Amino acid sequence: MPARQQNNRSRYVVCVDNTGYPSALERRKIYRAVPDAQAAAHHLMRVVDESGEDYLYPENCFAPVTLPRTTARKAFADSTAAGATG
Repeated sequence: MPARQQNNRSRYVVCVDNTGYPSALERRKIYRAVPDAQAAAHHLMRVVDESGEDYLYPENCFAPVTLPRTTARKAFADSTAAGATG
């Protein structure tokens, strides 16, 4: 089984540095990160970018976003599933 399917729980990250990726990533925008243990082992993060597809980016381009309440997590997940990632 591919590493990215071992845990299907997404998390959210904010882009803090888009150097080298200005058309794919927007600074200060929140993105959905897809779990990928193999990528993490290489200091990379699989992120659904502006194209709507997931790609690998250096993990230092992002900072984690913590959503404190289950309802906030659900509302945010619903909005990103509908295509509004930011």
